[in-house]
Order: sequence, then C-alpha cells, then structure tokens
Amino acid sequence: MEFMILLVGLLFGTVLVVGIGERIRLPYPVLMLLFSAGFAFLPFSPEIRIDPELILPLFLPPLLFAAAQRSSWSVFRLRWRSLVLLAVLLIVATIAVVAGLAWWIVPAVGLPSAIALGAIVAPPDPVAVEAVAGKVNMPRRLVSTLQTEGLFNDAMAIVVFQAAVAAAVSGGDVGWEIVPAFLLGAAGAGLLGLGMAWLVGTLNRFVPNLVARSATTLVAPYAVYLLAEELHCSGVVAVVVTALELGRRARPQDSEERLTRTSFWEVVELLTTGVAFGLVGIEMRYVIEDEGADLLGFVPGIAVICAAVLLVRFSWMMGILKLGGTERRNKVPGSLKEVLVLTWCGMRGLATLALALALPATTASGEPLESRNFVIAAACAVLLVTLVGPGLTLPWLMRRLRLPDDRAELERQEHALARRAQRVALEAMESSGIAQKLPPERRAVLAKRMSSLHALLEGDAEDDPEKMRRLRQTLEVMDQVQREALDAARHEVLEARKSPGTDPEAADVVLRRLDLRTVTLER
Repeated sequence: MEFMILLVGLLFGTVLVVGIGERIRLPYPVLMLLFSAGFAFLPFSPEIRIDPELILPLFLPPLLFAAAQRSSWSVFRLRWRSLVLLAVLLIVATIAVVAGLAWWIVPAVGLPSAIALGAIVAPPDPVAVEAVAGKVNMPRRLVSTLQTEGLFNDAMAIVVFQAAVAAAVSGGDVGWEIVPAFLLGAAGAGLLGLGMAWLVGTLNRFVPNLVARSATTLVAPYAVYLLAEELHCSGVVAVVVTALELGRRARPQDSEERLTRTSFWEVVELLTTGVAFGLVGIEMRYVIEDEGADLLGFVPGIAVICAAVLLVRFSWMMGILKLGGTERRNKVPGSLKEVLVLTWCGMRGLATLALALALPATTASGEPLESRNFVIAAACAVLLVTLVGPGLTLPWLMRRLRLPDDRAELERQEHALARRAQRVALEAMESSGIAQKLPPERRAVLAKRMSSLHALLEGDAEDDPEKMRRLRQTLEVMDQVQREALDAARHEVLEARKSPGTDPEAADVVLRRLDLRTVTLER
C-alpha cells in the first residue's frame, strides 16, 4: 500500500512540477529529481525500495518507444554516421577511459568492475535529453543528432555491462567475445522488432476500437523488450525497431487512430518520465545512507571519473568537428558553440541508475563484490553532475551562445509539404469518378473547400424537403470525394516522410493537420 501511495504521489507531483517548469522555463525531469530527492530525506518520508531488476523493464520500453515514434527509418539512413560515431564508438571510448582511470586510481577495483563502471556511466539518457532539449531554442539538426544517439547507445552499454558483471562474479576476464555478442543480439532484436510491428499491424486490422488499438502500442514495447531479454537479445534495439516499423506501416486512412495514439502517448510519456525521475531522486537517499562515511573517501576518485566523462565527450565532439561533422550534407557539430551544446547534453539518467543498482552484492563464491560501493557512488555522482547542472543551465547556455535558428528551414519544409499535399488532393478530386456526378457549381464549392482544407458549405433549401434530400445526397458525395482526396494527400506526405531529404517532424506536423481536418469532417 505504501508503494501505491508513493506512486500516486509521484503522478500528482509530475503534473505539479510540469506546471512549475513551464512557468520558470526549466525541464521538469530535473525538477522532479530534485523535489523527490528532497522529499526522500524528510523524517516522515516512507522507506520504500525498488527492485533494481524492475527499473529498466518498467520504464525503458515505453520511454524508448515514445521517443522512437518521433523518428523514422529515413532519419537513420541519413544519420548513420551519427549512429556509429556517437551511439557505438563514443560509448566504447567512454567505457575504456573510465575503466582505465578507475582501475588506476582505486587499486581495490578489479578490471571487470572498472569496465562495469564505464558501461554504467557511458550512455546519455535519451529521455532526459529529449525533455531538456525540447524546452530550449535548440537547432533542429542538433536535436535530431541527440535523438539518433540516444535511441541505441543503451544497447552497447548494457551488453558490455552484462559481460563485465559476469566476469566479476565468476572471477574471469572480459574478452572480445562481447563484440559478436553485441552484433548477434542487435540482429536478433531487429528481427523481433520487425515481427512485433507486423503482429501489431495485423492485430489492429481486426480490432475496430480506437482506444484498444492505441493500448496495443503500449503493450507492444513491453512484450518485445521482455521477449528480447529472455532470448538474450537487445531489448533496447527491439523496442526502437518496433516503433520505427510501425511508423513506416502507417496507413493514410488511419487519421483518427493517429490522433488518439498521439494524445495517448503524450500522457504516457509525461507521467512515466516524471515517475522514473522521481524514483531516481528517491533512490539517491538510499545510496547515501548505504555508503555512509565511505563517501568522503570516494570523493577524489569520483571527481576524476566525473571530469573524465565530460572531457571524453567534449574531446570526441571536437574530433568530429575537425573531421567535418557527423554528416556530409548537414554538418554536426558545425562550430565550437555546437560542440559545447552537444557536450552539455550528454545527460545520464534512468539507465545509469538502474545498471548501478543492478550490480550484485556478492560473487559466485559468496564473497562481497570488490568495490561495489565505489562503483555505485561514482555512477550516482556522474548522474547528478551530468543531469542536474546541465539541465538547469542549458536554457542560460543557449541564450548566451545564440546559435543560428533553423526553424525557418523546418517551416519551409512544412509549407512545401502542405502545398504538395494540397496539390495531390486537388488532383485526386478532379480525377474522381464520383466528383464528375456533381453539378458544376457544387464541384466549384468542393474545389474551394479542398483548396483551403476547411468546410465551406452554403445552402438555402431548408424549407423544401425534396431539395433538402437532394442536398444531403450531394453533400454525402462531396464528403466522400473529400475523404478520398485527403487520403491521397496523406499518402503523399507519408511517402515523403520516408525519403532521406524530408524532416520527419515537418511531415508529422502536416500529417497531423490533415488528420484533424478529416476527423472534423467525419464528425
């Protein structure tokens, strides 16, 4: 019962903190972490511990799914260099540097435990980055790069962490076998994600209820994540592939379902993010209580680890800048200012805490795991240093740097897509056999109505029942023609969304407007 009370309190607290964050222009996940950590230290706060093994399966699938829905396969084809350089190679470099420093600075830390620490602190949290970057005036191409990095970097870190923990518990070594393990796990997870997307799409064709179809998208990420983990594949990759493939399979006529699903997932993402970061704040109390006086002795080593995490990311971004950016067409980072922003947005969060708390307390022989306390304390310190400080100061940093605003380019694409969709809608209306049956004056009204995408109907036959019957028939035909035309327009936007040169966010804006127009027509 205490856990249920805490959960309800965190849900209400999320809503309150979102309001506060909007007023003071600060990201609500960081505020939620600070408020919950402060509450956890109050004398009347109940002592509730969460099983570490439940943190990732409970919160990671829906949050990854929600973030991946805002991307597409075309983005990954366009930004594959970002994926390799940031989500794979930067993770490996961070693990190597942190592990080497921990092994050198703290003699009691064995190599497997040091590698586990590196894997824990290496991946930035996509949820934290998404929530923080969305509240500041950050160029779209930087946000897209951070999203691409954040969706897959957990996969690499988790594989290395699991191999390091297995070696630490058994007394063995971490070898190159983690490379084929990662590749096989990612390939298997990709197949599972494609299969789950097909299953959801097939199921939705047999379920007429819109709410039920939206609920299916909440069950799917949990199901594919747990299945992938059970088969020793990457649950992270499986969830992301499921979301991307469902987006690719979107049908033009599913306008009301898309609107329902979008609203549904906005609520799920907001509440899940708030609860997750609230629990992170509460867990800080127990970490401090468990480590006690040992924390003071850990300070020098922890400070070095925190500095190393920041310096590795900064150096890596500077190297990418010198080499010409992650993409040829869209150079990121393109300046020292962008290097600073991308470094500042390397925020750790949910995955770092969950992996730290998942460290076993003993080895296979029953002896205490070497330097477990230091690893947990260092991981939590990195989380706080990279999340709280940058999260609170990023708005100030963006104002000082005054990066060029690329919203004009996004608006240009929105306008171009809108004109493209309208042109196809008019062409579909003109070529419709049904439209040819309408009187010329009604076709003119329909053309005017479609060209502005809003209903403009006039009639003065209310007093004549026969005229009213003919008018209703005419309007039904006009509505059918408009639906066909809007379906053609949506199909054009969905096809454009798949092309590498189209920003998926611009396509989503135009598609949402078309969906709203269709729902307004049907109601």
